Amino acid sequence: MPIEEAKISPLDRGFLFGDGIYEVIPSYFGKMIGFQAHINRMNDGLKAIGIELNWNVNQWLTLCENLSDRNGAGPLGLYLHVSRGTDTKRFHAFPKNVIPTVFAMAYEIPIPKTPNMSSVGKGYALTSTEDLRWKRCHIKSTALLGNVLHFQDSFDAGSQETLLYNRNEELTEASSSNIFIVKDGVIATPIQDNQILPGVTRRLVIDILAKAGALVVEERIITLDEVRSADEI
Repeated sequence: MPIEEAKISPLDRGFLFGDGIYEVIPSYFGKMIGFQAHINRMNDGLKAIGIELNWNVNQWLTLCENLSDRNGAGPLGLYLHVSRGTDTKRFHAFPKNVIPTVFAMAYEIPIPKTPNMSSVGKGYALTSTEDLRWKRCHIKSTALLGNVLHFQDSFDAGSQETLLYNRNEELTEASSSNIFIVKDGVIATPIQDNQILPGVTRRLVIDILAKAGALVVEERIITLDEVRSADEI
């Protein structure tokens, strides 16, 4: 339906508490990127916060294919959002016998351009700060206020991203991105733990580089000093 006709109750826990999980799947002319990995991460997130949604992979696939087809099957972001559902009151504890809310939409995304020196070398401006979000960043929760505040700090400073580090001055990620650094031809990225989102693009990049075999890729603790002295971020 048109987005202006979609209706969700104000008592939906996604609205009241950010109590939900989401995914965004890139789709180019009907071909989805990392579909299975996105659905696996969605299911992991739902399990981690105790939302029971008995959908199988084929149901998600049908939904995504329909979204793509009905929106022109061009370059699209397919946004999938599952909240715990609508209760009869505002109460912190999980309600019983409620049906999860499933919301999905498609929106246009840019077509990736073939890299050239002018685009690769343009650079980004970064701010950096201690990571002040919660300790379960591996869950792709709809409660993104911590990320939003960090991103806004960079936006207000005229930058494109905020690079985040923990209290030990170890790199975690950025407010809306995973991070890789390059030093002397070696690529490194933080270990996958509760401090960072298990990025699908991150995993695809690591796998592609491993198959290429020409570059060394390390998943390890990265200090802030290493970030500052990196050849590339």
